[in-house]
Amino acid sequence: MPEQPPTFFRRGRVLRAAAAFAVLLALAGYLLLQYEGGGRPAPGCRVVSAAGDGGTYEMSTEQAVNAAAISAVGTSRGMPERAVTIALATALQESALRNIEHGDRDSLGLFQQRPSQGWGNTEQIMDPVYSAGKFYEHLEKVPGYSRLPLTVAAQRVQRSGYPQAYAKHEPDAALLSAALTGRAAATLTCGTEPAREPGDPQRVREALVRDFGEDVLPRAKGTDAADSADARPARDGKGKAARPTVTVPVSAALSARGRDAQRGWELAHWAVAHASALRIERVSYAGREWSAADSGHQWRKVSDRAPERASGGRSGAAGSVVGGAADEVVITTAQ
Repeated sequence: MPEQPPTFFRRGRVLRAAAAFAVLLALAGYLLLQYEGGGRPAPGCRVVSAAGDGGTYEMSTEQAVNAAAISAVGTSRGMPERAVTIALATALQESALRNIEHGDRDSLGLFQQRPSQGWGNTEQIMDPVYSAGKFYEHLEKVPGYSRLPLTVAAQRVQRSGYPQAYAKHEPDAALLSAALTGRAAATLTCGTEPAREPGDPQRVREALVRDFGEDVLPRAKGTDAADSADARPARDGKGKAARPTVTVPVSAALSARGRDAQRGWELAHWAVAHASALRIERVSYAGREWSAADSGHQWRKVSDRAPERASGGRSGAAGSVVGGAADEVVITTAQ
């Protein structure tokens, strides 16, 4: 009679078989989720370098909204891209772009500003638009800040105990600012969960005005800017109302701020960053389109997505406004 192998050998084979089975189950579950979810990546945003050097930065949708607010406040004050880079690097170090309600002593918010040091009260500092504005207000007072090393410029504002810590965030902040100020076109994309409730164009308009100021939207005489953007429902080929949209004329913003055409991409990237928070499902500008329904969440040429949409009309085959003219950004909310 052959000798039985030791018990620990048999036990080892059982454990290996169990581990292999668990791996197969996990793989099957992953494939099932991918199949049912259409290959949709997890919610989050990604910026890629326009220089083709492979540079990327990934962040949560919450961080993207805060970064977009910081950039919008800066450009609306007429600050250069370098100022936005300094502000974003500072917020990355101080709060990781999260609007936190705690910190060292009484420090709060994106920039860890302190009520006891005259930065404002708690409610003000916890408002990203206010806190970003206060940061830029102090930065403007730093002589030659745009020519200073980032760590020096940030430290002149923050008075941090660790001034060199800002330096490590400069590459990521530069990528973010290039995209969010619109200089690097079609470089910010986000993955979002399917909207479970309809979006509200009015909320989009209010958020635009909150971050960029009233000049971002055309205002009819006697009306509030947040109520005056074009939000008429698009019409499909049969004349039926399609998905609710907000059309932001870039030309109006340009004439108000005297900036070049990158303003359109600034607005378009802002909308993509807010896609999850404001239930935005499509953003179109200059013949390019980002759609939450795309598994890759890339900016695509309209002709690549649906050839019949590229014939020059504003209404797509699916009944939604697509493409976006060179002088307008079209933001479509979930229905």
